Amino acid sequence: MSLFDLTDKVAIVTGSSRGIGRAIALRMAEQGARVVIASRKQEACQAVVDEITSAHGDGRAIAVAASISSKEALRHLVSETNTRLGPVDILVCNAASNPYYGPLGSISDEQFRKVLDNNILSNHWLVQLTAPQMIERTDGVIIFVSSIGGLKGSPVIGAYNVSKAADMQLARNYAVEYGPHNVRVNCIAPGLIRTDFARALVENQETLKAALATTPLKRVGEADDIAGAALFLASAAGRFVTGQTIVVDGGITIASGAMGMS
Repeated sequence: MSLFDLTDKVAIVTGSSRGIGRAIALRMAEQGARVVIASRKQEACQAVVDEITSAHGDGRAIAVAASISSKEALRHLVSETNTRLGPVDILVCNAASNPYYGPLGSISDEQFRKVLDNNILSNHWLVQLTAPQMIERTDGVIIFVSSIGGLKGSPVIGAYNVSKAADMQLARNYAVEYGPHNVRVNCIAPGLIRTDFARALVENQETLKAALATTPLKRVGEADDIAGAALFLASAAGRFVTGQTIVVDGGITIASGAMGMS
């Protein structure tokens, strides 16, 4: 058996209708997992399900629209997964938001709360909803998609960075709590990745030039680069890894200069 085999594992991937989430879902399906495609719009989710079905056959993916800002919607997401596919083996908390671009000192309370609720509290809710069944089976994997923004300060995405740093601690704390039950919890911290979420950074030639100048690999990351890390953490290949943040950034955090957001 391959160390990366996920045959018959049930995986929920939030924010998986596009970008990093979509890449993770496609690659997990490729390794045999049954995947739940979740984002706000059912039609966008179904498009990814159709793609997986076309490649791997019926029954390998379902679409469940769910907003991470609603605990009831997330409860429905997990309930639908349990009913249609079975208990959750892998939870990937990828969906996030960043409604504010500018100095942290000028952010409104409403905007700050939205960042914290969507990027931290929603992950906590999903863990509460899925971890008990993992604990019962003494087997499970939880992955938070964070950002290298959580490792440094920024004059323009400070609130986002605060939330991503908190995700790293969320992983550490849950790893301590759930480790005795063989439930592993980790973070992935992407650098500048070519996605719609980071389009403003990637398409700004000045920002892009500054970022690549201090990136040892001299390129922007692709969504598949993050999917590879997720497969490692979700599979037997990563079975002795928990409470960690794996940085996937082309090396930018080991050099000085600009940094991006996934």
